[in-house]
Amino acid sequence: MWPKIRSRKTIKISQWMELIEREVEFAEGAPPEIYHAVGQQDYIAILARTPEGKIPIVKQYRPALEKFTWELPAGMVEAGEDPAECCRRELLEETGMPAAKVHALGTYAPCTARLSNRLHSFFVETDARDPRQAVEAGIDVKLVSQAELAELIRAGEFVLQLHIGAIMLAGMRSFIDLGDFSGKKK
Repeated sequence: MWPKIRSRKTIKISQWMELIEREVEFAEGAPPEIYHAVGQQDYIAILARTPEGKIPIVKQYRPALEKFTWELPAGMVEAGEDPAECCRRELLEETGMPAAKVHALGTYAPCTARLSNRLHSFFVETDARDPRQAVEAGIDVKLVSQAELAELIRAGEFVLQLHIGAIMLAGMRSFIDLGDFSGKKK
């Protein structure tokens, strides 16, 4: 069967990532080609809605972009952790909001060319925020309407494509109305 993985080498870069080198032979007798991928833990993205109908988003500094970005609450799945439990944990840590109902939106590849992990997306109906619950250091939380979130995306202030995909998945499953994201006046 072709293609064949002829060799695989993993180099640990940090606690967050590994570099995976694969030697791939695409046809019998063809010279092998070298491909690199980033190995990471699976991660989750959470589109949540409060009882008042607002969507919590978080602002944090992203060294890869060298700027602050607005994103959905998210995080890495710990070894052996169920993604839905990770979803509950990350939502509470980043927003102070407990999850009332967790709906899985699906598990997908964030980048088929360079990343070897999976992204688990969820839609969550939250309970009211407990004011005694601390929010993770370095994170600002903002509650927005669907229309305000759509405007942040159009303005280039909410730029994480994977999270925009989670929004689309929630719309495809009728958890939100994607009409708010069309930019057309209703």
